[in-house]
Amino acid sequence: MVRSSTKVLLALAAMVPLAGCISFAPKPPPSPLTLTSTTTLPVGNTQNSGTAPTITIQVPVVGQSLAGTRIPVQASETSIAYVAKAQWVEPPNRMFARLLSDTIPAKTGRIVLSSSQAFSDPGAVLSGELRAFGIDAATQDAVVIFDGSLIRTTGKIVEKRRFEARVHASAIAAGPVSVALNQAANTVAGEVADWVGK
Repeated sequence: MVRSSTKVLLALAAMVPLAGCISFAPKPPPSPLTLTSTTTLPVGNTQNSGTAPTITIQVPVVGQSLAGTRIPVQASETSIAYVAKAQWVEPPNRMFARLLSDTIPAKTGRIVLSSSQAFSDPGAVLSGELRAFGIDAATQDAVVIFDGSLIRTTGKIVEKRRFEARVHASAIAAGPVSVALNQAANTVAGEVADWVGK
């Protein structure tokens, strides 16, 4: 009995020096980052689907490097790191879909439908893949690449287009990177809105 107690105490004593090296959960950043739309409808604006075209915006699909909330840095052609102490409030594809939902109505007059509203008639449908939403270490640019797929009328022809924006970040750190990515994402959202609205 004494021998087993001694073993437990020795094991606990051995673990004390490791306490500063091991983390069972990542420490959250001081303030999670988000995107802010630079183009939105005015407060109090009323839209009517009887007089305006509608669109359903699906959350873009992403690869594994963008499936979480960390900001990837393309360190080389085959390796990815992450910006230290930087984390989005939610995965970037969801934030980007919300940015599109703010930008498209403001620039085109279209009404964005929720999935439940779009059940019987989704109107136009915008989907796609968010291919890049991070930093290129070689150029220190924030890079946003979106491969859009657009069906203008239900069951008709699919149009596809790639959109890309690059904005230089003053440093690879949470603040400068989030500002540059926000600007690049708004540029892409604006170009997508112009494509949808034509």
